Amino acid sequence: MAISAPTPSVHRVAVAGASGRMGHMLIEAIRAADDCRLAGALDLPSSPAIGNDASAFLGHASGVPVTADVREGLSDVDVLIDFTRPEGTLAHLAACRELGVGAVIGTTGFSDAQKAQIAEVARDVPIVMAPNMSVGVNVMLRLLETAAQALASGYDIEVIEAHHRHKVDAPSGTALKMGEVIAEAVGRDLRQCAVYAREGITGERDPSTIGFSTIRGGDIVGDHTVLFAGTGERIEITHRSSSRATYAQGSLRAVRFLAGRSSGLFDMFDVLGLRP
Repeated sequence: MAISAPTPSVHRVAVAGASGRMGHMLIEAIRAADDCRLAGALDLPSSPAIGNDASAFLGHASGVPVTADVREGLSDVDVLIDFTRPEGTLAHLAACRELGVGAVIGTTGFSDAQKAQIAEVARDVPIVMAPNMSVGVNVMLRLLETAAQALASGYDIEVIEAHHRHKVDAPSGTALKMGEVIAEAVGRDLRQCAVYAREGITGERDPSTIGFSTIRGGDIVGDHTVLFAGTGERIEITHRSSSRATYAQGSLRAVRFLAGRSSGLFDMFDVLGLRP
């Protein structure tokens, strides 16, 4: 008698900001994944998509309406993916905590106090939070850690990032994460050594600082370069995103990582097995 293989579990996923650019990319990625199903779609009450099928932009009926009612949108969900704004994400997380729903957070711009709130929620539900869900960016973070340790002396460190004209926070959360990784690797506190602006007579560069430069324009998805400038040579480590699809695929890897976990705060190093 033949024994059939067990049916793989399907992850029921909700998307916050469902009618935005990233929301559309996430919904498309979920539809294409064999092991994920769209089970909820959230957006602001003012969104014209409210009440419409969340997959209508694909010419496909998912049966999931876009709603501004967070509890309704999370009523049959395992994990919420949220790439919205800090205040919105925190409101969504409060509902996740009540309903026992995990979360994958790609939102950036959180204050230290808000990050502490997220850590508190993670005592009750599992959360993956990362400023960038791209697999390539997280591999780059690992490379930066190694490079910074080797180039801690005699090299000036600059982080240059570029994003589209609609991005509201600067520097990007990814650029700040790169700075944090580098600062920790060389034994510095980024809060004390970061330089975010230069204008006028600035004097010579302090070699202990980490500089940040921000570019905003057009439809740039996301470019990040870290420059290690020494005497007689420069090392540049660069990642360029040409599509938000990479963030969506990384988010689904995070969804799968959370399966079976009841609590805890994780990042993409945990998801990708990059933790030293």
